[in-house]
Amino acid sequence: MAPANRHSLHLDLPNAYSEAQPHIVALFLILFDAKAGYTIAWKRSVPELDITDSVEYKSLPSGLHNVEKDTVYFVHNDQYAGISSFINGKAAESERHALMLAVGALIPLSYGRLGKSWRHVEGLRALANELVKDPSNTDALEGYWQEHQDHKDDSAAGPTPGEGSPSAMRGNRRRSISSPNGQPRTRNRAVSSASALAPPGQTLSAHHPALSLSTFLDTFGPLVFPLYKAALLRKRILLVGQAPVEAACNFVYSISILSTLPSTLHSLLPLSPLPTRLRPLFSVGVHDIPTLSTGSRTSQPAESLATEGQAYGWVACTTDDILGLKAHLYDTLVTLAPSHASQAQPKAWPRIQGKPTAVNVKATQRDARRYRGLRHDLQHYHSASWRPPSSLPHLVRYTDEGNDNEATTSLLPLPSLEEAATADGEAVSAPSADDEQTVLEPQSWSALAYNSFMWWASAGEKRTDLEEESEYDSALLAHLGSSTAPGGEAHSPSIMRRGSGGGGGRGGSEEGVIDGGGGVVGFEMAVIAYFHRFTALILRTLSEVVDAQDDDEGGSSSSSVSGGSELHQQGRSDADDGRGSREEEEEVVEINGDDMSKMGLDVWSERDRAFVEELVDFYWGRKARVLGGRVECCGVRVL
Repeated sequence: MAPANRHSLHLDLPNAYSEAQPHIVALFLILFDAKAGYTIAWKRSVPELDITDSVEYKSLPSGLHNVEKDTVYFVHNDQYAGISSFINGKAAESERHALMLAVGALIPLSYGRLGKSWRHVEGLRALANELVKDPSNTDALEGYWQEHQDHKDDSAAGPTPGEGSPSAMRGNRRRSISSPNGQPRTRNRAVSSASALAPPGQTLSAHHPALSLSTFLDTFGPLVFPLYKAALLRKRILLVGQAPVEAACNFVYSISILSTLPSTLHSLLPLSPLPTRLRPLFSVGVHDIPTLSTGSRTSQPAESLATEGQAYGWVACTTDDILGLKAHLYDTLVTLAPSHASQAQPKAWPRIQGKPTAVNVKATQRDARRYRGLRHDLQHYHSASWRPPSSLPHLVRYTDEGNDNEATTSLLPLPSLEEAATADGEAVSAPSADDEQTVLEPQSWSALAYNSFMWWASAGEKRTDLEEESEYDSALLAHLGSSTAPGGEAHSPSIMRRGSGGGGGRGGSEEGVIDGGGGVVGFEMAVIAYFHRFTALILRTLSEVVDAQDDDEGGSSSSSVSGGSELHQQGRSDADDGRGSREEEEEVVEINGDDMSKMGLDVWSERDRAFVEELVDFYWGRKARVLGGRVECCGVRVL
C-alpha cells in the first residue's frame, strides 16, 4: 500500500461571503465600432505591459453579436490570464441599434491555473452594465483600476502562500531526479494532487469554473472518457462551438483539471520534461495560430512551459470554424452542439474526431458502464453548482496545504445530477440508453461471444463479473473522508471496496458523504478525485508491468531502461525513425487482459488497446503489445 498523502479535508463555514480578489495588471474597455471594428476605448496597465493589438480580439470572439451577454476567459502572452465581460445593449440607429462592449482585465498566472480571474466576474459585469448606458463615463473604470491594480511593492499582489500555482511551485523546495537516460531532472516536490481544494484561509468563489463539472459530465456523457484519455496523452485538443463561450471555457478548465497527474506518480514516469498537466489556453481565435502551432509531442517544448509542467499538448476552445479546418494545428477536434440543443430529442452529442483519420471517436462499452456507475455514485454528493436563490449563498471552504484550485459545496438538500447541471435554471434532460448507443462502439464479435459463453456457463444467472466491475469502479470514490488526499491512491480499488464508511459508493448515505472533519465532501471534489484516482490506477499499473518485465530481464534491465529512454527522447523530435528493428523488439512491454481489467479498460476494444500502447510509448518510450481478452475452458483457450 502506498503511503497516504496527509492533507486536511476539514471544511470551514464562513460567516459571511468574502473572498480575496487577485490584483490586476491591466484593465480595458473594448467597443465595437461599425466602421473601425474592435477598438480599445480606454485602458490602464502596468508600465511594462503592452496590450495594444491583442486583447480586443481575444475579449470579443466571433459570434458574440448573437448573444446578450457572455464571459470570456483567455491567456495573454503565456503570462497572464484574461477575463472579459461582454454585453450587447441597445443603441441608436447610426450604431445599427446595438452597442457591443466588453470590460476586461489581465491577472498574472502566478495566482493559479486561470489567475483566479473568476473572482472579478461580478465586478466586471457591474462595470459593463454601467458603461453600456454611457460608454464615455469611465469614472467607474478608473476607480476599479485604482482599487485592484497590481503594485509591485505590495506583498499582497503575489499569490497566497501555499498555493500550487506555477510561481509558488518555483519557490518550493526542489528535488533532483535522474531520468533513465542518465540526465538529471528537476521536479517540484509539491504539486496539487487534489486540485479541487482551496488553500487555507480563502473563501471559495461562486464563479469558479469547476462548478460546471456536472454540466460537463451531462454534455459529454460516456464521451467524457475518450476525451479524458486524449488529455492524458497530452494531445492538442480543440473545442469548436458557437457563442456564448463561457461554457466552453469552463469545459477547457474541466479537461485540464481532470487530466492532471497526481504528484505521487511523478517519480514513476521517466518522461522528461514531465507534463504534469494539460496546458489550458481557453478561448482562442485565428490570431492565436502561432500559439496553437506549439505543443506537439513531436516538437521540442519551450523551456518555460517545460518548467511549468506543460511541455506537451494543450486544450482550447474557439468559435472560429476555420481553425477546425487546419488539421495541422490540433490532434483531437471536438465539435460542440449548439447551446439551444440541450433539450433536443434524441440528444445532440458533441462530436470527437482524431487523427490521422477524421472518423468519429466513440466511447467503449466499458466506458458506458463506468459512466452510468459514476452518475449513480455522484448522487450521494452535494453539488455546488446548484445554489439557493439568495444574494449571499452559503459557501464552504476546503483547506488543503499545497493546492491552488477551488471547489465549493452547498449544504442544502441534494439535487439530482440533472438539477446540478442546470446553470441558468433550465433543466438538462438525462440521456437515455438508446441515445448513448449513438456514441458507443458496437460490441465486438469477441465480446459478444464472451458474453454468450458467460451466460451459458452461469446458466443464465446474474453475472458476478459485472458486479465486481461495478464495485471496482465505485471504489474510486471510496474513503474521500479519510486523511488521504482525494487525488492520491493510498488505497487500490480492491482494498477500498472492502469498506463502506464514507465511501460515496452505491451504498453511501443519501445525505452526502462526510469527511474526516464532519463536513460534507462536495460534488466537484468527488469528480476530480475520481479521475485523479483513475489516472493513478492506470499509470501505476503500467509502471508495475514495466518494472516487472525489466526485473525479469535480469542483468539487461538497466541497459533496457536506458535504451528505452533514449528512444523516448528521440521520439519527441522524430516520431517515425524506424522503431521496428530487432533491438527495439526486445524492448516490447507485454500487457495482458488482466492488466487491462485492472486498469478499468475494455479488454475487447481495439481503441483502448491502442490507447495503452500510446500511453507506454509516450511516458516510458517503450513499445507495447496489448493482448486482448481471452476465454479458457479446462485449460483450453476458447476465445
